Amino acid sequence: MLDSYIATFKKYAEFSGRATRSEYWTFVLGNIVVAILFGILGAIFTQISDVLGGIIGLLYFVFAIGIILPQLGVLVRRLHDTGRSGWWYWISLVPLVGFIILLVFLLTDSTDDNEYGPNPKKAQAE
Repeated sequence: MLDSYIATFKKYAEFSGRATRSEYWTFVLGNIVVAILFGILGAIFTQISDVLGGIIGLLYFVFAIGIILPQLGVLVRRLHDTGRSGWWYWISLVPLVGFIILLVFLLTDSTDDNEYGPNPKKAQAE
């Protein structure tokens, strides 16, 4: 799992190609775990010293800024994997239903080879 998480960072700002469901959701889960760890550390260190708590908060802020491009890149590649343009990300701005539609797209299985490249699931199996 850690290898898959780190592999997404190696494709830091790559918006072409495809990403499997597992690649996308591993990255999302990894970011959630890191955010929870920062929250726990922030609470612990704030009890010791407000300055230490502030440092943890600053480190989390740097991490959060640092994952914007990888998160957007893997999301676009995930949409490509379902045969959709990365521009479909903007559907999430539609109130109430936009997020649900995007979530369905992100949970959809890979399509066969498409304009964005060969099916990555087939490449992993070989």
